[in-house]
Amino acid sequence: YWKEEGKMFDTLEQTILSALQIIFDEFGWLGVFGLMVFENATGITPSEIILAFAGWMLIERHGISPTFIPIAGFYAGLGSAVGASITYWVARLGGRPMIDKFIKLFRIDPNYIVKIEEQVSKWGAGIVMVGRVIPGVRTLVSIPAGLVKIPFPKFFLATFIGAYFWCTLLIGAGYVLGHEWKLISEYIKTHLPLIFGVGFVTLAAYLIYHFRASLPNIGWMRSQNKRLD
Repeated sequence: YWKEEGKMFDTLEQTILSALQIIFDEFGWLGVFGLMVFENATGITPSEIILAFAGWMLIERHGISPTFIPIAGFYAGLGSAVGASITYWVARLGGRPMIDKFIKLFRIDPNYIVKIEEQVSKWGAGIVMVGRVIPGVRTLVSIPAGLVKIPFPKFFLATFIGAYFWCTLLIGAGYVLGHEWKLISEYIKTHLPLIFGVGFVTLAAYLIYHFRASLPNIGWMRSQNKRLD
């Protein structure tokens, strides 16, 4: 059974890579831009494979200087921000009824969206920027951002900054590791979620410390300490 599943996965993977090669050969970085728009609007296509493969196929194999990587990250990051903006406006204009249909169609746990929405309501555009580099949150954070109606310029800027970091990192990994794209994919799946998870916890701890005066529980603890003193 597992061997058959593995063969099916390998076939699907090869199909995706063949399609990417055709798109890259035909459209170059405009193709990367379009794929990132689609990926961030739908969450269907895997950005890890798209960007790592782009770093190899469009930079390393063409003998282009690695100094082009930050520029490539700009194209991919801009496409990500445009795609995320589509989801943002669908959520903002369609409201909860539209999102309920969306999560049923893609079988997303409603509680997951609610939890992210709570964090977006509390931390605003900052959580959007951080969320852009957390697997599993990247494509979903646009939904609560639209529901709570974060000002669009702030949303777009935060999304672009986070996406630029993510895209540049993956394109650079594709350039450095070249044809070892399988190693890239495995490394990302194994290590980056942990790295970004630790980074997110660190940022959350900083924000809690920085805004501790406005948090009710901590404020209560501080008043209690003053009484004891």
